[in-house]
Amino acid sequence: MPDPFFTPISGFDLPRFAGVPTFMRLPFVDFDHPRFSEVQIGLIGAPWDGGTTNRPGPRHGPRQLRDMSTMIRAQNGATGVRPFEATNCADLGDVAPNPADVMDSLKRMEAFYGKVKTAGVRPLTGGGDHLCTLPILRAMANDGPLGMIHFDSHTDLFHSYFDGTMYTHGTPFRRAVEEGLLDPKRVVMIGIRGTAYDSEDRDFAESVGIRVIAIEEFHKRGVSDVMAEARDIAGEGDTYVSYDIDFVDPAFAPGTGTPEVGGPNSFQALEVVRELKGVNIVGADLVEVSPPFDASGATAYLGASIMFELLCVMTT
Repeated sequence: MPDPFFTPISGFDLPRFAGVPTFMRLPFVDFDHPRFSEVQIGLIGAPWDGGTTNRPGPRHGPRQLRDMSTMIRAQNGATGVRPFEATNCADLGDVAPNPADVMDSLKRMEAFYGKVKTAGVRPLTGGGDHLCTLPILRAMANDGPLGMIHFDSHTDLFHSYFDGTMYTHGTPFRRAVEEGLLDPKRVVMIGIRGTAYDSEDRDFAESVGIRVIAIEEFHKRGVSDVMAEARDIAGEGDTYVSYDIDFVDPAFAPGTGTPEVGGPNSFQALEVVRELKGVNIVGADLVEVSPPFDASGATAYLGASIMFELLCVMTT
């Protein structure tokens, strides 16, 4: 029987518009909570967008993701998975960034996720811009490089911005490869598209063995075929999943800083995650939800739904 403490509040007991919003109405359990040692998957907010180079706003993403996630119920309608019965899940709160200092924020996040990793908790993060993934990987890969399945319209493999700025949301995975956090032969990037300044990022990917699946190939082959290859690339080793909401076409997810047209629809956005079943996922994130660019909240609701799908595959 599931532990009632780790069971989300039901809409039959308290209306979804009432109460203090936590991720999926789970209990809030911080590091000092007496039951922290029992948490197996921790949902975490990373309210920081200090790496953004154009349209800011993802610092507000975790708060809106939490609010919209109150719509999530106990059972996955497509797969039948009931994740809250399979695994002790809790909302671990937010990382506390320094909005005035990029490097200090990276250190703060790495320290936070270091505690999570030491406790044996697998993190599921709502961001935040994509630079947030770098300190998470620094904490999670301290035992050796990870594989990664990356959904995005951008590779985030650029060397630098403005002649030497090394830490932006366009550079995290270049740094992660350089620092030995990722095994590039076990990294696949899916959905890449849009105009470009040059081919530097693609050239780097090819040079180190990262598999890039452009959106044209994705649409031509279909979800099942592409994801079968992604699972083969990740293999049986520890794998991180990073999901940028701009993977999805802006017709379905307009609330993001760097939208690119021609992407998957909202059903495909969920379907690719369901195809992760069997991957050894040690952590995952959903980043770049920017509420100021979507007053309706539809992007955050899709983001929360993607997080639920990630949770379902992490518990099976």
